[in-house]
Amino acid sequence: MTIKHLPPDSGPEAVAEALSSDGAVIVDDVAPHDQLDRIAGELEPSMRATPTGPDDFSGRNTRRTGALIARSPTARQLVTHPLILGTAGVFLGHATNFQLHLTQAIAIGPDSPAQPIHRDQWAFDFFRFPSGYEVQCNTLWALTDFTEANGATRVVPGSNKAEDRLSFTAEDTVPAEMERGSVLVYSGSVYHGGGANRTQDVRVGLNITYCLAWLRQEENQYLSVPREVAATLPTDLLRLMGYARGAYALGYIDDLRDPIEAVRPGEGSLGFATSG
Repeated sequence: MTIKHLPPDSGPEAVAEALSSDGAVIVDDVAPHDQLDRIAGELEPSMRATPTGPDDFSGRNTRRTGALIARSPTARQLVTHPLILGTAGVFLGHATNFQLHLTQAIAIGPDSPAQPIHRDQWAFDFFRFPSGYEVQCNTLWALTDFTEANGATRVVPGSNKAEDRLSFTAEDTVPAEMERGSVLVYSGSVYHGGGANRTQDVRVGLNITYCLAWLRQEENQYLSVPREVAATLPTDLLRLMGYARGAYALGYIDDLRDPIEAVRPGEGSLGFATSG
């Protein structure tokens, strides 16, 4: 089974439908190359300073650079891309709200072995979510071409419907090959892993993921984005980062205030009453 490719003018419903069916889909040629050039330039100092991973899972020759909102103003355009937010809204629409979960540039260096095949939702302490209950909508933007030789992400299409805690090998997967500027959209339930880089080039992707707002974020956006930077950001982006209620009574501050008040005094919605 291969990974389906969709054209850049596809709508959120089409992307979400492919996600529900196969667990992963590639949308081709979404981000302009000049936009990616700006992102690469803004992130270059941070990526150069990022240490390689401490274990086989994170990649001993892989650099994982986070805090993209703070470090790359241009990357914010990918975080809030209308097609992706629309897709997340459809795919995660069974919950009250969703939020930004993780922002990370992943640079797989030369001669790197493949990452173990896994589900991203295992980050939630390996909790066994009910089959079919999706908690994440993930993206991996190709900052460089993704080829089988240079470590394109390996996916087991359809495994979003499989049992939990299964073991797969690279032979069970297909590579998410795509050109620079394309984006792999995949669920938290699909089995996947970074591929082996058998070239002398570095494969770079921007991993921007979203999760249900009643779950804890993998990357703490409140600390990854300094307060002085957060104060300059649009309200919609702040709410996506977590300055919003996750559900009726989740995430308020002090006297039932809207959390956006911490950064935008006077812009919050009205308070609410809790039971008891």
